[in-house]
Amino acid sequence: MRFLHLADLHFGKTLHGVNLLDAGDQPHWVDSLLTLAEQLRPDAVVIAGDVYDRCAPPAGAVELLSRMLTGLTELGIQVLLAPGNHDSAQRLAFGRSLLEKQGLTIAPPLTAPGQLARVTLHDTHGPVDFWLMPYLFPALASAALGAELRDYDAAVRAVLTAQNIDFSRRNVLIAHQNVTVGGAEGERGGSESAVGGVGQVDFTAFDGFDYVALGHIHAGYAVGRPAVRYAGSPLCYHFHETRQAVKGPLLIELGAKGEAPTVRLQPIAPLHPMRIAEGSYADIRAAEALRGGEYVSVRLTDQRVSPAVADDLHRLFEARGSLLMELGSSFRADCGEAALTSATLREKGLAELFADFYTQKTNGAAPNDAELALLNRAAELAASADLRLPPEAAQIELLLEAAGKEAGV
Repeated sequence: MRFLHLADLHFGKTLHGVNLLDAGDQPHWVDSLLTLAEQLRPDAVVIAGDVYDRCAPPAGAVELLSRMLTGLTELGIQVLLAPGNHDSAQRLAFGRSLLEKQGLTIAPPLTAPGQLARVTLHDTHGPVDFWLMPYLFPALASAALGAELRDYDAAVRAVLTAQNIDFSRRNVLIAHQNVTVGGAEGERGGSESAVGGVGQVDFTAFDGFDYVALGHIHAGYAVGRPAVRYAGSPLCYHFHETRQAVKGPLLIELGAKGEAPTVRLQPIAPLHPMRIAEGSYADIRAAEALRGGEYVSVRLTDQRVSPAVADDLHRLFEARGSLLMELGSSFRADCGEAALTSATLREKGLAELFADFYTQKTNGAAPNDAELALLNRAAELAASADLRLPPEAAQIELLLEAAGKEAGV
């Protein structure tokens, strides 16, 4: 039995103001997945939740999911989908009976008596039971089972116990939960909605399953044992997620009962790779001349981010077909009065010094257009006051306050 395991598609995601649908990133990934599925011809594709980025997805996200699911079923591949915490299980389950006739099974919301959707597929070794578990809240499981279940671990164990699973057969679970090992969480990315320590389910809750296809954490890794595994998100949805160098669905092959499944990553290259670049201003400029077509986060190490530097780097990345999504600085220097000499004032000017002060106070973030206009006005006020030496921090704050009052801020 061969199937693809994927999760956390988050169709409709916006990243630093970039709609990944309109920018082509998510449609490109779907096209690549359909090409991969046509080449591999797996028996099934299992999707472990969060197909949408929010419960009420935009029309483009719905259309993209429809295109993906239609393409897979037209290839004769069974598709099994368990909703995640970002999805609306009720909306996804619309037309479920009709869709099942086309080879698409979507887990409905958990209701009394707490039975999960099950699909049985067959190969030369016999049947494989696929169990589809939507994202479980303790209150939801308590209502469905008529029992008081106070935490996620107890809720998941109670729901699975209620299924009376025949573990003499091969069983695969599709789930979307925060699965841990003795309370210790694996390395997560930066965009998962779950807060560390919330909703934990110990991996031993899934003892007996031949494979557990997990979603919820955007990094791909095994939890507790090789057969309990996160696929990870298909794309990086936060710069922290670039720590996973290669992303793609997992191709799982189940042999006879008792044999360990084989797991092989199927890399899918993103339309716009995401990358963190850190170094001096000169090094960043030199390196970017050789690259292009990326989403990039830059952190300067040798200076703060002035408006001139920010404008220069944005133009440089744009010319290479890239997008500078984050720009900050780890540079720290003595910003006291002694460091601000009249020579510095002549070299930079008050407006740029004020922008430097702003960037220092915001941990490296450059001012936007409105804030830059306010800083320029503060510099004009300072100039009209005939300041002979660069102003101290207290003076700058007073000037900014005056400029803000003038602007009605």
